[in-house]
Amino acid sequence: MKGRFSVALGFLALIAVGTVVLASPWARVDGSWGPLMTSVFTSCSAVCVTGLSIVDIAAEFSFAGQIALLVLVEIGCLGLMTVSTFLMVAIGRRLSLSREFSLMNAYGVAEVRGVKGLICWVIGSMLVMEGAGAVVLYTRLHDSYLSIFYSIMGFCNAGFSILPGSIASFAKDPFIVIAMGMETILGSVGFLVLYNICTFKFLRRPSGARGRLSLHTRVVLRFSLYLLLFAFAAFLIVEWNAALGGLPFVEKLTTGFYQAVTPRTCGFCITPTESLRPLTRHIYTFLMFIGGAPGSAAAGMKVTTLAVLIYTLSALCRGDPETVIEQKTVPTAIVRESLVIFMALIAFTGLIVGALLVAEDGTGIAFDALFFEAVSAMTTTGLSMGDTTARLSVAGKCIIMVAMFMGRLGALAVVMMIGDRESAKHIRYPQEELVIG
Repeated sequence: MKGRFSVALGFLALIAVGTVVLASPWARVDGSWGPLMTSVFTSCSAVCVTGLSIVDIAAEFSFAGQIALLVLVEIGCLGLMTVSTFLMVAIGRRLSLSREFSLMNAYGVAEVRGVKGLICWVIGSMLVMEGAGAVVLYTRLHDSYLSIFYSIMGFCNAGFSILPGSIASFAKDPFIVIAMGMETILGSVGFLVLYNICTFKFLRRPSGARGRLSLHTRVVLRFSLYLLLFAFAAFLIVEWNAALGGLPFVEKLTTGFYQAVTPRTCGFCITPTESLRPLTRHIYTFLMFIGGAPGSAAAGMKVTTLAVLIYTLSALCRGDPETVIEQKTVPTAIVRESLVIFMALIAFTGLIVGALLVAEDGTGIAFDALFFEAVSAMTTTGLSMGDTTARLSVAGKCIIMVAMFMGRLGALAVVMMIGDRESAKHIRYPQEELVIG
């Protein structure tokens, strides 16, 4: 039982430490102790890699405070379990079997062998990609701090900004927009996919046999591409003469590209969410709910869960007894876990929406804004309709913090709890028909 809650307790401890740090005078512009709600909300949002904020980050936090925010985002992105494991590996301690299996579930590793190397590779590759992104941004921004800040926030899918209007000031530079979009995509496909691609050998043997991308990698890349193309086309079609009206053709395309990337749990935006058409926000809700890939900076239901559900539904419609993806049978346990994750996320989101409706009754915040805020928090996306987050009551802010925390730990916690409850059943009960539908 203790192992199941160690990750959650670790995140809570990090949020507590971050709250103290961000509330301290040296982390604040005015040099005094800051309000508790501001500090705890910002710390929770950073550790959960969300990006929702109730204050102006640049106006509220000093340079030291912003550095502390970056550290919280980095650790939150990697996960305390991964960081602690890396530290144990660095000092030569052996991983426990339970820790290895927990990491296998988190990153989708099929074998225990090589987990230490994988964790070291995860942290190393993250720093390399963030560094490369910072160099690319520096060629246009010519500001080291801005380049590093937005590179880290982009890769970690966090969405905190120290410039007004999120990244709207970059909209007229297609190079920056595309670079940040690509870095966000890299952060959302998952470390296991990046590891598989980087270790992929086209000519594994002298005979010329090609190397192999895993089914997980192929499904993540394919469905991520499908969702990106769908969101890109939908945004251009719906907003061409609305939010994109009056923009040059190239800027319309680059803005459409980034606005198609960001609802997959990033949180940055070029076009303010509240200025989008209702249909676009509805599509955003769908994309936020799906999220990114397992073992990535993104949360949500995950694209692999979506793939399993779609193929399972297709198999049921055809009368097939098994779920098959690319001529590979998906284990029944994976199908059941996908259904559990899907239903759990729907149930949690419904509870958060209901709680917000009670807490914000009479505040004047519209239902669509509260619903969008709840989904954004549960999927750790960080998008918000205007100043909805700042307008929430104290109870509403606490509900959003709970949602961010649940969203960050949800899928992993479900998998860990399911995995720890396997038991052999020696009794089989008789069947009886049940009318459904």
